[in-house]
Amino acid sequence: MTQLDRHYTDPRLVDLYDIENPHGPDFDFFLELANELKAQRIFDLGCGTGLLTRQLAVAGREVTGVDPSPAMLAYAHRQPGAARVQWIEGDSSVLGTPAADLVLMTSNVAQVFLDDAEWATTLRHIYTALRPHGRLAFESRSPDDRGWERWNPKTTFARLETPHGPVETWLEVVGAENGRVHFVGHNLFKNTGEDLVVTSTLRFRSHKEISSSLSRAGFTVVQVYGDWQRGPLTHTSQVMIFVACRK
Repeated sequence: MTQLDRHYTDPRLVDLYDIENPHGPDFDFFLELANELKAQRIFDLGCGTGLLTRQLAVAGREVTGVDPSPAMLAYAHRQPGAARVQWIEGDSSVLGTPAADLVLMTSNVAQVFLDDAEWATTLRHIYTALRPHGRLAFESRSPDDRGWERWNPKTTFARLETPHGPVETWLEVVGAENGRVHFVGHNLFKNTGEDLVVTSTLRFRSHKEISSSLSRAGFTVVQVYGDWQRGPLTHTSQVMIFVACRK
């Protein structure tokens, strides 16, 4: 199992997650996709606090949120609409064979799999969990955009109003090599002066690398979008949004 960063395990940082990552065009994309596919059985792998998961859980749907973080799931359980979702602690190995219509990995979850073998194993588990012609959808930041070069204290600084009082946050990149970007996130709690520092690494795979890994796992790539409005993927796209079908 991928080692969890502190912002997924420290309850104080978990409390900030939805404030920093509110409903946006990415959620609209996945909600619309689920409706278009008439998906009845949906798994949200790496569901985190379940903000999107709970919105997917409308009448007539069976929605399951899977996440390896007990702190994230504890937060999700306390939110309105949580009872409409089945919550499971674990990684892709707990998916089983439910013949799902749709498996989602949102919020760039695909980038936490640093090792190619672990990424391949995750895709195999998802393949097994889907029914024939079921769909997998996820996004990953495009390495062509080199977005990490814009991650610095000035451009990423934010001041948040939180249940713990005002918190100032920012990122600093400390290194990048072999498709891996290493960075630290600062979370300065102004009322106490405590700075909770989170060390993280993300894997930036290319369009070709991801497409090849999907093919090896038994998927057909249906579409790759370059933005949340379903625009084409270009060399200037900041994100790659994959929709793949189990063969």
